[in-house]
Amino acid sequence: MIRILANDGIDEAGKKIFLDAGFEVVTEKVPQDSLSSGLANFDAILVRSATQVRKEHIDANPQLKLIGRAGVGMDNIDVSYAREKGLHVVNTPDASSESVAELVFAHMFTMARQLHHANRHMPACESAEAFNKLKKQYSSGFELKGKTLGIIGFGKIGQAVARMALAFGMEVKPFKLNASDVKIGIDFFKTHSDTTLMVTMKCVPFEDLLQSSDFITLHVPFPKGAPPVIAAKEFSQMKKGVCVINTSRGGAIRESDLLEALQNGTVGHAALDVFEGEPTIREELRQHPRVSLTPHIGGSTVEAQERIGIELATKVVQLFKS
Repeated sequence: MIRILANDGIDEAGKKIFLDAGFEVVTEKVPQDSLSSGLANFDAILVRSATQVRKEHIDANPQLKLIGRAGVGMDNIDVSYAREKGLHVVNTPDASSESVAELVFAHMFTMARQLHHANRHMPACESAEAFNKLKKQYSSGFELKGKTLGIIGFGKIGQAVARMALAFGMEVKPFKLNASDVKIGIDFFKTHSDTTLMVTMKCVPFEDLLQSSDFITLHVPFPKGAPPVIAAKEFSQMKKGVCVINTSRGGAIRESDLLEALQNGTVGHAALDVFEGEPTIREELRQHPRVSLTPHIGGSTVEAQERIGIELATKVVQLFKS
C-alpha cells in the first residue's frame, strides 16, 4: 500500500481521492527537526509552506518516491536535488490563484480607505461627536479606478490580479522575465451564456513599472538566499506615496528598506502577508500605522484548499498508478 504523509494537512476532498485509490494518508504532523526519521515509512510527502524538504531528508529516505507541494512556490523543497535522485516533485500552480488575487485587493482597499484603523476605532464610537470625528479622520481615502498597478511576476496569480484590476478600471503594468506579451482571458458570466474576452497584456521594463505605478504587488518565486526583488535601490525609483503589497514570499522585499521608505514618505502604505523571519514579525511592522498585515493566508480559503487538495491528490495518484 502507498503511504502518504500530508505533513501540513490536506482537504477532505483530496484525502478522499487517495482513500478511493487505496492509498493510506497520514495527517499527523511530523516536526521539522524529526522529519528525516519521521519519513522512514512513507512513499510520499505532501507539504504546504510550513514544512521544508531538504537534501538531508531526501538522503535519509531512499524509499521516498514523490514530494508534493500544496501551492505554487517550491522554495521550501530542494527540487533539483530531489529530481536528480529520481523523485517526482509536483505542485498545484492553478488552484490558489484567485484566492491570493482577492487578498491582494482586500489589502488594496484596506490601504485606500484605511479600513483596518477605522474598524479598530469604531467600537469606541459611542457619541455623535466621536462619530463625526472619525468620519472626518477617514474621509481622505482614494479610489482604485484610474490608478496604475504594477505587477511583478506575471504567472497564474499575477494574471488573476490583472483580470481583477482591469475590472476595477485600473491601468495594469506587468513585468515578467523573458516575456513581452501575455494573453489573459476575462470571463463575463451571464444568465444564459458565458463569454470570455481575451486581452493582450504588454509587459513593461522593470524600471518603467517602478517609476509609474501607484500600487506595486509581487508574485514571484523567491529561492532561499536570493537577493530581494525590492530594496533601497528600487524604492528610490518609485513614485512618492506608492502602495506596496507582498503576498509572495518573505524576503522578496527587504523589510528594513521598506521601513525606511515608509519613514521618508516614498511608500505611502504597505501590505504584507509574508515576512522575512516568519512566523516572527518585527515590531516596527506590527505597530506601523500605515502597514496592513495578514498571517500568510493568501491561498487559505475554503475554495482554494479544496481545489488544491483535489489537484494535488489527482496528480499524485496518477503518477503512482502509472
